Amino acid sequence: MATKSDPNYKIIAENRRARFDYFIESDLEVGIILTGSEVKSLRTGQSNIAESYANVEGGELWLINGYIAAYKQAGVFGHEERRRRKLLVSKKELARLWSATAREGMTLVPLVMYFNDRGIVKLKIGVAKGKKNADKRETSAKRDWNRQKQRLLKQNS
Repeated sequence: MATKSDPNYKIIAENRRARFDYFIESDLEVGIILTGSEVKSLRTGQSNIAESYANVEGGELWLINGYIAAYKQAGVFGHEERRRRKLLVSKKELARLWSATAREGMTLVPLVMYFNDRGIVKLKIGVAKGKKNADKRETSAKRDWNRQKQRLLKQNS
C-alpha cells in the first residue's frame, strides 16, 4: 500500500467490525468495476461496506450489498446504490478464493475500500473464518488489557 503522504491515497470506506467478527486468514487487493457516477460519489466519501460480502459465482468474483450513495448531479445517468459489482482478480486467485469458500467454509469479507496511489479504486478482501462468541469475548478482553498496559507504561515513564 502507499504511504500516508501520497496525495492520491485515500481510504473511502473501512469495515472495522470485520476483524471483531472474523479471524482474517489472508487478504487480497482486488479491482472493482464502477460507473462514472459511482466514482464521483466515492470521491465525496459516501459509501459503506460494513454489511457487504464477496462471493464467487459463475467463475467471477462479485461484491454484494456494497453501498455507494447516488450522485445527484448524474441525474438519469446515475447508478443503483446497492447493485452487485464485479471484482477484478486473476484466474489463479479466483480459483484459490473459490476453493477457500466452497471447500473450507471460509467467507470473503471486504476490509477496506480506497483510492490507491494512482487514484484507482481498490478493495482489500479478507479470507476469513467466523468467530464464536467466546472468541469475540477473548478478543475484547485482550484489547482492553493492551489498552490498560499502555496506560500503565505511560504513567511509569
